Order: sequence, then structure tokens, then C-alpha cells
Amino acid sequence: MAIKRRNKINAGFSMSSMTDIVFLLLIFFMVTSTLISPNALKLLLPQSKNQTRANKPLVSVSITQDLRYAVGTQEVPFAMLERKLQSELGPAGASAEPPTISLHADKRVAIEHVVKVMNIAKRNKYKLILATKGQ
Repeated sequence: MAIKRRNKINAGFSMSSMTDIVFLLLIFFMVTSTLISPNALKLLLPQSKNQTRANKPLVSVSITQDLRYAVGTQEVPFAMLERKLQSELGPAGASAEPPTISLHADKRVAIEHVVKVMNIAKRNKYKLILATKGQ
């Protein structure tokens, strides 16, 4: 008399649920990575203990060590910087609160170049924040 087992163990493993999870994670990381807009220029920012944050979206202006200016990630000659900012931010009186510029200047840049950008912001009545590296 042969005894047969009724419960046979299936050695197979279904990967379908695992692949679903992997694809969901892939989509999640792709969506969240597009939300981060890092500064494309490598700058050594000066250090500060106090940080000021802008309440609304702003335009980033960068000055590299070799005095190249960029609005966002697009490099702009200094002669065209004011016009580029005006086209990005629009007229100063368009909203109740003035538009904000975040100035990312390498710590090795002479202060006179930073002041030039500050003067552009003042002439156009833009708010300017100097970006620093926290300690």
C-alpha cells in the first residue's frame, strides 16, 4: 500500500508582486528627483550661522570664481544680466511683494562683483538674498 501525501509543497516563487514594488519605487524616485533643482554650478559659498528663506519662488543668480554669471543654469554675460532678470521676474510693481533673487557667489569673488548684482536688484526693486553655506 503506497501512502501518498496530499499537500505537496510548490517550490516556485512568483516575482510579480516584487516587480510591481520595484516599478513603484522607480516611479517615485523619478518624480521626486525632478522636484529637486540643484545649483548646477560648483561654488564655495561663505559660511553663516543665520539663514533667511524666501517665501515664494525665486530666481538664482550665480557668480563663479572666474567671474561667469548665470541665471538659473543658463550662463549670461554681465551686460545682459539685468535684461535677463527683467524677463525672468517681470516688472517690480506687478505683485504686492517684490520678486526675490538668490545670489550664489563663490567666496573667492571680490565683493565689487556682488555689489554690482545688488545694484541691479535695487534699481529694479527686487528683493535679494545672499546664499551661504550653513555650519
